[in-house]
Amino acid sequence: MAKASALGRGLGALLSEIEEAYDNELPKKGGVEEIAVAKIRPNPYQPRKHFDAESLAELAESIKTHGLLQPIVVKEDLDGYILIAGERRLRASKLAKNKTIKAIVVSVSDEQMRQQALIENIQRDELNVIDLAQAYQELIDIHELTHEQLSQTVHKSRAQITNTLRLLQLSEKGRKALIDGKISAGHAKVILGLDPKEQSMMIDSVIGQKLSVRDVESMVKKIKLPSTSLTSAVEDEGLNFDTLKKRLNTFGYKCGTKGYKLTIEFEDNAQIESFLDLLS
Repeated sequence: MAKASALGRGLGALLSEIEEAYDNELPKKGGVEEIAVAKIRPNPYQPRKHFDAESLAELAESIKTHGLLQPIVVKEDLDGYILIAGERRLRASKLAKNKTIKAIVVSVSDEQMRQQALIENIQRDELNVIDLAQAYQELIDIHELTHEQLSQTVHKSRAQITNTLRLLQLSEKGRKALIDGKISAGHAKVILGLDPKEQSMMIDSVIGQKLSVRDVESMVKKIKLPSTSLTSAVEDEGLNFDTLKKRLNTFGYKCGTKGYKLTIEFEDNAQIESFLDLLS
């Protein structure tokens, strides 16, 4: 618990300094400086990896029209400045072709800079759910926190933190689909218990067939039943087309039988690849 308290004190001091600078941002008080955009380097500890291009373009247009309403926060470095908070505003200002930007200069350690980047993004809900989970995990690893201690630090419920961290168990394909908005966090939580091949198949089914979370829950329950694999259908019951059809339907494939002919309808190449993986 002591580590959590130390983390909170360090962040509290930093946030207080930033808030005080915002309160005193009138030029005559010297709280805000105009800094050359070219002299500002990105925060090396920025947990946010994805920035929506359309949203950045909209912010750039707003900056062109109204100016930058909230300064960014930077740390002075040997040959310029390092960004601490406000990467979205900095990127949008660059898009707007601005040569300078309003900034508050604070004095912080590298460790405080890392903490501030993580906390700012977490508290402002600016991270996608995978980046958020990675940010949680980084804070846990750095400070050896329990989920309960982290929940007190970032003001999120322990259950929310635990459920978000579970998403790191997704396959690489699952993480990308979630980041890209092709599946929801609800879909992701349902398929967590599946192996990577089964996850891949379910993701393709969600995308191709527009499946709801309830649909996926039903399919996953069937997949987890004994003898639901395609290979077991062949080994245990022989080349029974009706059985194969049922198994394929369980995995989300549209198929039909006629005599000794089995027809499978695929949504796209990705679903074909998932099917081949399932057979291997």
